[in-house]
Amino acid sequence: LFSFRLSFLILPPTQEPSTGGRGKLSSLRRSLNALRCRISKRGRSKPPDQFLDKFSAASATSDTRLHQAGCVAVPQAVPSDGVCSRLSVDPSLPSHYRWLSVVSLAVLYNIIFVIGRAVFWELNKQASVLWWILDYLCDFIYLTDTLVHCHEGYLEQGLLVRDAPKLRKHYFSKQRWWLDVVSMLPTDLAYIWWAPTSCAATRLPCPIIVRINRLLRLPRMWEWFDRTETATGYPNAFRICKVVLAILVLIHWNACLYFAISYALGFSTDNWVYNINGPKNLTLSRQYIYSFYWSTLTLTTIGETPTPENDAEYLFVVADFLAGVLIFATIVGNIGSMISNMNVTRVEFQNRMDGVKQYMAFRKVGGELEARVIRWFAYTWAQSGALDEERVLAALPDKLKAEIAIRVHMDTLRQVRIFQDCEPGLLEALVLKLKLQVFSPGDYICRKGDVGKEMYIVKRGSLSVVADDGITVLATLGAGSVFGEVSVLEIAGNRTGNRRTANVRSIVQVM
Repeated sequence: LFSFRLSFLILPPTQEPSTGGRGKLSSLRRSLNALRCRISKRGRSKPPDQFLDKFSAASATSDTRLHQAGCVAVPQAVPSDGVCSRLSVDPSLPSHYRWLSVVSLAVLYNIIFVIGRAVFWELNKQASVLWWILDYLCDFIYLTDTLVHCHEGYLEQGLLVRDAPKLRKHYFSKQRWWLDVVSMLPTDLAYIWWAPTSCAATRLPCPIIVRINRLLRLPRMWEWFDRTETATGYPNAFRICKVVLAILVLIHWNACLYFAISYALGFSTDNWVYNINGPKNLTLSRQYIYSFYWSTLTLTTIGETPTPENDAEYLFVVADFLAGVLIFATIVGNIGSMISNMNVTRVEFQNRMDGVKQYMAFRKVGGELEARVIRWFAYTWAQSGALDEERVLAALPDKLKAEIAIRVHMDTLRQVRIFQDCEPGLLEALVLKLKLQVFSPGDYICRKGDVGKEMYIVKRGSLSVVADDGITVLATLGAGSVFGEVSVLEIAGNRTGNRRTANVRSIVQVM
């Protein structure tokens, strides 16, 4: 059930619980015409076929007028010649987001496999042709991304800059351009003196380590993370996935470092380093799985790994434990915070309900009333999740609030005949006054003689207009019905003033 607060004059509904003569309806129409003149200076137009299109068209007209008046309503492109415009990239387009996804995959490939192939020689030897194809495909993506990055448009005083020379100047004015350049340096030329095939248990790291500069493209992956977190409908779940990915990458890097230190100290020289003796220990799967296992136990500070036997091993383990404590304490804290935020609405609602229950128990209000209150809480949560719409939308300007409200409540407003002939400006002003209210079965929405401060629109459920005895049903109101508007109007000759003229009671749960 929606209610309008006072200070608005509303066109009368087709179903009116109270009785009134033709003179009252004529006065009501005259009042509405006066209100229309005050709210909108535009002439009356024929109502379009689509209810929502009417509102959208009004918004577009309003934006156009603001722009012509010198106000920036929506981002516009800065005028530029055709060639420069074609060389620019709009970062708000879905195609740009898809391109960032491709770049992020290339960065993730280098993050995982450059370090891994530099240490695990068997991994570098297997499918060498495939590695060459993937390596230089990523290099091509990096090169293309540099061209895209230096021509990305940006907002200047709310306007999208599309001038190519200005975009390049803006790109080189930032500190990140040198990361793009360094990440593309052809360090693979070192293969001329250091063949990538010269990698074995007796010679680590593998030559692929010269491609480690490709990891400097990591900020583009962070940009994709930020864009996805903003766009997704499940930001908390995405944040958890991002943290899990960071954990796996850290464990992977530490596993590679452990294997490299084992090589430097000598495989099988003591119990702490990797034991390379035996055919199973020479396989890639055993080498990587054991290193990953050791890294997981160490970084999570679980321990239960072989005891170090020399100073270098002790120093490495101490550094690993300290890093594990700091990194994983931060990560676990973030995960706990994210999980708590996922249920924050439910927790707040539960706390409010518990407070009301404790109050009712303390005041001994009675079991029947307490059960009604609990049913009301349960129904409110089931229907709307107990969202405080005003608090959620408080940061938005009134124009966006109105557009969101009319789309959310479009089905309800479309059923109300009094809104079919309203100008978009009037509809936009009215929809901002909507406030959702929920009533349990048997609740009185209003009683005859009460001071009226709201009018009501039934969104869901049914109500009955009852006589003073509370038994005789005079009328039944359903979804789309409107009542209570007579009490908020100043109609000449209305003897009741702003008093309610009928009793309205809910039959089922009403909202």
